[in-house]
Amino acid sequence: MLVNSNEYLEIVNNIKSNIRSAQYKAAVAANRELILLYWNIGKIINDHKSWGSKFVENLARDIKLDFPDMKGFSVRNLKYMSKLAATYDDTEFVQQVVAQIPWGHNVVVLDKINEGSQRKWYLNQIIENGWSRNILVHQIESDLYGRQVLADKISNFNNKLADTQSELAVQTMKDPYIFDFIPLKADMVERDIENELVKNVTSLLLELGKGFAFLGNQYHIEIGGEDFYLDLLFYNLNLRCYVVIELKTGEFRPEYAGKLNFYLSAVDSELKKDEDNPSIGLLLCKSKNNIIAEYTLRDMSKPIGVSEYKVTRTLPKELEETLPSEEDIQKRIK
Repeated sequence: MLVNSNEYLEIVNNIKSNIRSAQYKAAVAANRELILLYWNIGKIINDHKSWGSKFVENLARDIKLDFPDMKGFSVRNLKYMSKLAATYDDTEFVQQVVAQIPWGHNVVVLDKINEGSQRKWYLNQIIENGWSRNILVHQIESDLYGRQVLADKISNFNNKLADTQSELAVQTMKDPYIFDFIPLKADMVERDIENELVKNVTSLLLELGKGFAFLGNQYHIEIGGEDFYLDLLFYNLNLRCYVVIELKTGEFRPEYAGKLNFYLSAVDSELKKDEDNPSIGLLLCKSKNNIIAEYTLRDMSKPIGVSEYKVTRTLPKELEETLPSEEDIQKRIK
């Protein structure tokens, strides 16, 4: 009778939760000690570089003699330890940030990023978002730092939102958004892109960033007895608000913002709860004139951002000309 009781099941679940928590803390602590060990070994190697190139090779061999079953001390890895110590000379930063990240992630950052502030930004993003190594590589190769931190972002968030929400909303924006999981077709219209985004919603959420929950596409709202349909509707858990995204296959036009402004008024009236922050609109266009976009948003009553998007990465012209056309490929298959 005890085994089937709710009290017993609650005790079991609580113990399981404690076990998982302890396992996670042990893994984090073990990783921290490993990275600090690597960093200290790297400092020793750097202090004795005058001993010549054979020093690292001899070191790898002698470590293996005493620790034959221990991995991670190859010549290649020892050189990465040296690079780790040479790259980060701030002990506090190493302990608080670098040591919180798995070794494989650290190697990716060391390999792919040379600029200091950019490197620190990616390290903090790994901790904040829990990226896998593959996702980290994808974010670096898609230049997330440039698109999110250095981008010339066009919005009226500073004027229409409270300071804390405004800052977070601006940080969330990218320009351009990269939808390289969508196959490019010459005659694509908004609905085609929208359907592909919905089909690849996991990739879409990764590109939008942390906190986005997908609520639907062509989301129906009835206003004044008439039907209206929002291209994409999300709720952002960090911003605590609804986010309406409208897609346009051409260049930004001022009337697009007016329509989105209307949609945001509708969402705030029909869906928004008292505890929610004001809804935000994001207008994604194939291209935009920043001055026209800024003038358009200046007197809009609702918070709206305007960004470009890219469906696929553009191939160099000389490479594009060497590739067979879709028609050629179909003929060969037949």
